[in-house]
Amino acid sequence: MEALKRKIREEGTILSPSVIKVDAFLNHCIEPSFMQEIGEVFADKFNNEPVTKIITLESSGIAPATMTGLILGVPVIFLRKQKSLTMQNNLLTATVYSYTKQTENTISIAEKYLSEKDHVLIIDDLLANGEALQGMVDIVQKSDASLAGCGVVIEKAFQAGGKSLRQRNIRVEALASIASLENDTITFTEQEATH
Repeated sequence: MEALKRKIREEGTILSPSVIKVDAFLNHCIEPSFMQEIGEVFADKFNNEPVTKIITLESSGIAPATMTGLILGVPVIFLRKQKSLTMQNNLLTATVYSYTKQTENTISIAEKYLSEKDHVLIIDDLLANGEALQGMVDIVQKSDASLAGCGVVIEKAFQAGGKSLRQRNIRVEALASIASLENDTITFTEQEATH
């Protein structure tokens, strides 16, 4: 998605050779019209799948997942990172490690929202080591639903998450794939380096 790559180049900030800050347009401040474009691209990529539900992880995945759900006409359910007072029983859970926050969380969803009748699309903002996506895949499997695949806005292809999921025959579609952040330079896969 060229518009996304342009935003990453113009508004992303490299914090280290493994971390890029994209809060100006993805995970702090969002532009609804741009999120709608993202939703349209995901909907187009997965239009051959009979998706019945979309899941994501709070909070940065909610905007792209919601726009994708709007285009596909399906509900969006976000998994919680912390158990709330209203979520007591009958939960599907998985433990995931957050690379960005350097913490471990138990993510959860009320089991009533997923069943063997569902064909689930997972949408998330970033894919690095793949812990969050793997946790969501585990929850889909625990629910006996089928998995349409995973859509990520940005994949850091130099980290192992995408490769690990694909080796397990899980479909992963990235709208922008970063090959490297070395030397304060953003290099997209199959693209020239840009500063």
